[in-house]
Amino acid sequence: MSDKLVNVIRGNIVESLHTGDLAVVDHTGRLLYSIGDPYRVTYLRSAAKPVQTLPMVESGAPERFGLTDREIAVTCASHSAEEMHVEAVTSILRKAGLTTEALQCGWHPPIHRPSADRLVELGQKPGCIHSNCSGKHSGMLALAVQMGWSLHDYYRLEHPVQQAAFRAVAEMSQYPAEKIEIGIDGCGVPVHGMPVYNMALMFARFTKPELFASERRAALERVSRAMTSHPELVAGTGAYNSELMRIARGDVVAKTGAEGVFCCALVGQGIGIAVKVDDGNRRGYEPVITRVLHQLGGLSEEQLVELEKFHNPVVKNFKGEICGRVEPAYHLTKH
Repeated sequence: MSDKLVNVIRGNIVESLHTGDLAVVDHTGRLLYSIGDPYRVTYLRSAAKPVQTLPMVESGAPERFGLTDREIAVTCASHSAEEMHVEAVTSILRKAGLTTEALQCGWHPPIHRPSADRLVELGQKPGCIHSNCSGKHSGMLALAVQMGWSLHDYYRLEHPVQQAAFRAVAEMSQYPAEKIEIGIDGCGVPVHGMPVYNMALMFARFTKPELFASERRAALERVSRAMTSHPELVAGTGAYNSELMRIARGDVVAKTGAEGVFCCALVGQGIGIAVKVDDGNRRGYEPVITRVLHQLGGLSEEQLVELEKFHNPVVKNFKGEICGRVEPAYHLTKH
């Protein structure tokens, strides 16, 4: 059963709260801490992207097409469609001999408001390149080109690209493939349903490449390095996902997912954390993840201060005056 994560306080009254479930797991599968039900089944959503990109890296596509770490990072991204993201995705497609016409991710306006406003000023409409998932799709297309697979249906479950991603998710999470629930993400590709515990285990194992054979080990090292070296490509300017990795200075690899999912791990320590917020609001996990990382020794006091706007966010009125706060209110159970 889900438990309280944060309180939203106005004046002296708890006006609302966010509940959810969290698991802290080490790479051996040991459940270290939890909040609520660590075995609750939900979808990984975009938190799966770093693992979904592993087959592309393992295929040799980065070497064939000369992909940079910045470009590898954007294949793991839920990006805000700033110029740096659009340029990276466009470059991947160009190197693979493709154009943006190959993208099958659908479109929405850029998440980055100034970038969205800029399109309006230029009289341009957003396209698939501006989808927050276009980086993932460009990586999947690069894999399809590398392997000589069809391009028009690369996003469908039965396609070899998605089957490769499915196997990687099952292997890294150590959750039986036959038990994984399949849904369809906002960008059209399959999403994977499993317990929060296995999501945390997947990220714990992601940061212990020495557990794997050479091909997977090299891919894990490359993807982790890309994400932590270029955190701004994984989300965007001011985004929690990017700020957390930037301030952690290579010690944390992290990925957000839609509907209140967030996964991260302590690099080299093999400890993963996964959370699902019941109402899907990121306001419910940012303070919790920040404090849990601090409690685990993954963030120093100084880094906690740098993340203050996420750790203890304030509630403001329309005049910009502070009239409340959001604060962690969980009980972390040790196992």
